[in-house]
Amino acid sequence: MTDARLPVRRALLSVSDKTGLTDLARALHEAGTELVSTGGTAKAIREAGLPVRDVSELTGFPEMMDGRVKTLHPKVHGGLLALRDDAGHIAAMSDHDILPIDLLVVNLYPFEATVASGAGPAECIENIDIGGPAMIRAASKNHAFVAVVTDPEDYAPVREAVAAGGTTPALRTRLAATAYARTAAYDAAVSAWMAEHAGEAAPRRRAFAGSLAQTLRYGENPHQSAAFYTTGSNRPGVATATQLQGKELSWNNINDTDAAFECVAEFDPADGPACVIVKHANPCGVAQGASPAEAWARALACDSTSAFGGIVALNMELDAETAAEIARIFAEVVIAPSVTPQAEAIFAAKKNLRLLTTGGLPDVGAPTASFRQVAGGFLVQDRDNGRLDPASLTVATRRKPTSSEMADLLFAWKVAKHVKSNAIVYARDGATVGVGAGQMSRVDSTRIAARKAEDMAKALGLPQSPAKGSVVASDAFFPFADGLLTAAEAGATAVIQPGGSMRDAEVIAAADEAGLAMVFTGMRHFRH
Repeated sequence: MTDARLPVRRALLSVSDKTGLTDLARALHEAGTELVSTGGTAKAIREAGLPVRDVSELTGFPEMMDGRVKTLHPKVHGGLLALRDDAGHIAAMSDHDILPIDLLVVNLYPFEATVASGAGPAECIENIDIGGPAMIRAASKNHAFVAVVTDPEDYAPVREAVAAGGTTPALRTRLAATAYARTAAYDAAVSAWMAEHAGEAAPRRRAFAGSLAQTLRYGENPHQSAAFYTTGSNRPGVATATQLQGKELSWNNINDTDAAFECVAEFDPADGPACVIVKHANPCGVAQGASPAEAWARALACDSTSAFGGIVALNMELDAETAAEIARIFAEVVIAPSVTPQAEAIFAAKKNLRLLTTGGLPDVGAPTASFRQVAGGFLVQDRDNGRLDPASLTVATRRKPTSSEMADLLFAWKVAKHVKSNAIVYARDGATVGVGAGQMSRVDSTRIAARKAEDMAKALGLPQSPAKGSVVASDAFFPFADGLLTAAEAGATAVIQPGGSMRDAEVIAAADEAGLAMVFTGMRHFRH
């Protein structure tokens, strides 16, 4: 690869996204570049008053088959692939009247956007680009001599390079790497859609792709480099949110904010305001209330110590009253579907607080995939979108839950789904009063959650632990009666758990003896 700048004598432009097209075409024309183009791109260039040559004139063949065949021709691919320092390639170009192409500007048919719009199979298939990826790969392979641009964000450095006399090796290499990543992402999107369309839950090969959203200062720890990529999903959340103020999000901010917003989305705004406070990816306080401010206060009361430096998520618009209360403590991130101007003004005084709006809540029942890397591979599964139908619950004990106990059991179950296993959640009157997370033993999680409730009583000056008269949710079955008895000793009166242990009879007998009501869900919510 030569170190000298290479002039751009001829450029082929074929884009579906016309953003910045005319500015780039004008810069190329002013630098003496011949413009070659296709269809709508050529039309846009001509309408800008710039001369452009149709690709059909270059190839000697008209565009045909509704535009499916237009650039798949030796005069295009020969012009992109020919090695300029190879005598044989130069001779072949001369013999076959192939002109060199020094710059390729292509962005692909909007396949991902077409799928996201809910279009039918025929329309999705028509938006699978063939000629574009073929040209991109050809130009990228020959980046020693050809520059390839697939993203309007790269138009500016190309304009600057052309004005300076030509593209540099470093620029062409970077552009080629970006181009290969784009075709890889495109193919990943197409293959994923095709597998889903064919009903293949576990295709033989699977690829995931993302677009760089943010280079992070570091990862979970300062010695780890990191970046944040988005998949293009329109699911409301941290990846699609608008940041209204505050420092850049960190790795831990992004991870924790996702955990908080996914948890608060379990609570339908039609059922009233809800607030979730997350610390280290676990809810430390969750509550519903008559207003967002009350939901915040009740969530904070559960564990005000852990809430310091935490993430706050709301299931509805953040108002001024709630913002003023949140502003009384140090919070890293506040995320909500929307924010009133008055609330935004209150947070403006807290320059470091990150304030995000999402425009809505994610559908926690939507079927989407999640994946996790392991050494040498990755695990793929459906997102845990299990929703509990109260009619499907089985009362396992002699005593049935009261109506108020049942309401709290359903509340606690929603929270337990978002607590790291082994998960235990004590709840009372629509608020958590103790959370035990991530322990190797379920009985230890039960004890920790009970201790958290005792700490809450001390912090609020309550006469007794709020676990007295509470209910308990366990994300998986109690393998022994000891965990359940620990909850009873803490004052719990009702339990919700999946059931299914070989010792269910022993656990049920212990619950009956303690006077507990217990229901089985038949569904567990492990979260590792």
